[in-house]
Amino acid sequence: MKTPSLTLAITGASGSIYARLLMDALKTHHMLINPVYVLQSPNAATVWNIEQPQQDLKAYPFTYVKNNDFFSPVASGSAAPDTMVICPCSMGTLGRIAAGLSNDLIGRAADVCLKERKKLILVLRETPYNTIHIENMQRVAQAGAILIPATPSFYSNPQTIEDLCFTVVHRILDHINIPHNGYRWGHNKS
Repeated sequence: MKTPSLTLAITGASGSIYARLLMDALKTHHMLINPVYVLQSPNAATVWNIEQPQQDLKAYPFTYVKNNDFFSPVASGSAAPDTMVICPCSMGTLGRIAAGLSNDLIGRAADVCLKERKKLILVLRETPYNTIHIENMQRVAQAGAILIPATPSFYSNPQTIEDLCFTVVHRILDHINIPHNGYRWGHNKS
């Protein structure tokens, strides 16, 4: 049986900690998903370095692909990964996906996922939303994307920023079938 593959795209939206925690989980479970392709928008590295300067994005054992490499497997339906997660997903990236624009590899890979009926997960990071954002969310959801806004939950009583961010990351892991020990409503009693 083939091991599922995944594309992780990181955009310049604030919230790079979500991508890092997701990468930590994917590294731990590399036997369940392999390969993992990592793409970055031009602003993603800048935001990453501002938000978590002590963390090296390239320290993970994944396949890093340039955002203009249209010869990468993620650019074609004939070799497309089984799942794509855009984490965090900027509203600009959402808008380009909703409009069907493939001006970079992130947009093309997302378009490939939608056309091939592969799983596309967008971890949206913006507040507040305007009407255009909401219409774009509706459009991609109708095309088959799964929207997981970077909206943490508090019922697990998180004690650290990472605990709080994990409440979102655990939802992503649920959707890509990666086991975790995160809080589950009604299961974790004090």
